[in-house]
Amino acid sequence: MILLNFLITLKHFLEMSNFLKLYRFYFFLTLIFLSTNSCSVLKVDKNNVVTQRITVKGNQFFKGDNPYYFIGSNYWYGPLIASKKSGDRRRLIRELNIMKRYGIDNLRILVGSEGSGGEYQVKPTLQYEQGKYNEDLLDGLDFLLSEMKKRDMYAVLYLTNNWIWSGGMSAYLEWNGYGKTPNPFKQEYSWEDYMNFTSQFVQCTPCKESFYSHIKFILKRKNRYNNENYNDDATIMSWQVANEPRIMGSISNEDYYSSWLSETTFLIRSLSKNQLISTGAEGKASYFNNIEVFEHLHNSQSIDYLTMHMWPKNWSWYDPNNESKSTLNSIEKGLKYMNEHIEISNKLNKPIVMSEFGFPREKESLSKNSSVKNRNLFFQEIIEQVVISKKDDGSLAGLNFWGFGGIAKNNPNKIYWSLGDDFTADPPQEPQGLNTVFARDKSTLELIKKGNELLIK
Repeated sequence: MILLNFLITLKHFLEMSNFLKLYRFYFFLTLIFLSTNSCSVLKVDKNNVVTQRITVKGNQFFKGDNPYYFIGSNYWYGPLIASKKSGDRRRLIRELNIMKRYGIDNLRILVGSEGSGGEYQVKPTLQYEQGKYNEDLLDGLDFLLSEMKKRDMYAVLYLTNNWIWSGGMSAYLEWNGYGKTPNPFKQEYSWEDYMNFTSQFVQCTPCKESFYSHIKFILKRKNRYNNENYNDDATIMSWQVANEPRIMGSISNEDYYSSWLSETTFLIRSLSKNQLISTGAEGKASYFNNIEVFEHLHNSQSIDYLTMHMWPKNWSWYDPNNESKSTLNSIEKGLKYMNEHIEISNKLNKPIVMSEFGFPREKESLSKNSSVKNRNLFFQEIIEQVVISKKDDGSLAGLNFWGFGGIAKNNPNKIYWSLGDDFTADPPQEPQGLNTVFARDKSTLELIKKGNELLIK
């Protein structure tokens, strides 16, 4: 830019001389030099913020020429509070600034929810009918990405959800004649009912075609705030197929699931040549705890890196009635789970990210005043694994804790979310504040900041 300004100034001088033709020749050569020597991994937005594209080399991420390791967050509700009409942009800006202050530069975000937004579901929904979109929420996603770019932050965007809390795959089944979703949070239905219903998605041709249309719609979108095409925006580090896509029903569905996963990742790759792709899977927990199936499904050139999730409370590692002992038990089992998946990432020569993990507040309290001592102990051990990995040029490349709730207000006496409440990191069907890291949880955020500082040394 400095060179270009110099040449423009020189032009005005030379226009008053007999050297104009010679100037034009050199000006033309200089422009050719600038265009042919631009770095393919650098993007500059209108605010002059340089965005270095995240790439993969072997089992590591790279930001430019340097290995990239991170302690990031889940921030699934970001586009909702970024929306102009129904959101709260002042809150968004404040929370992005808080996260940046603690070194958090990698956010895992839900593109948007699907369906009518029934009981225990996110509202408003992005795709409220098949192929019809809420323009305010699309604008919110644009605004969020543009604000993240200004702060040199990266987004991991997942394109749908295996779970009902944001509509997800079950919404596509409803749209295409499979009946009403058996909501497992209602007494008349079980989780088995829901699993069996949702398992039909990977065999439903019109459902998959509709999902592929959604992928094309989102990836081909142009951001109205910075004119970046989504499928070329370096702020978008990665597209994830879904949040926790599972082989549902029984292992006999593996072939259908594998075919769908291949089709989806191939489509994303055809639309996005320079952004990364991951599945969003929990690890072997997505595949009936079969690590070999996890390996097989991720041994694909269309999948750039692996993911795993960890939920000690949901997996019965943690007992609120015996917190000290069960926290240590959670750490022991958690490290074993991580190492098992890191072995697969090394075998496939790909990075791996713990893209979800959470831990409740003391006694599963929803109060912001409750202790986070046990959570901090668990977080510290998980963060330490990434720091060690960075020192060893290892494949464990990052974490996205669940999740940052920022300045959200929650009522400890009200368990579930309803329209009009602040969004916390906890989905609508879960106790609000249980796994949330709020802005006032300074001790937890300082652990994260220290971890990030060690990762950039």
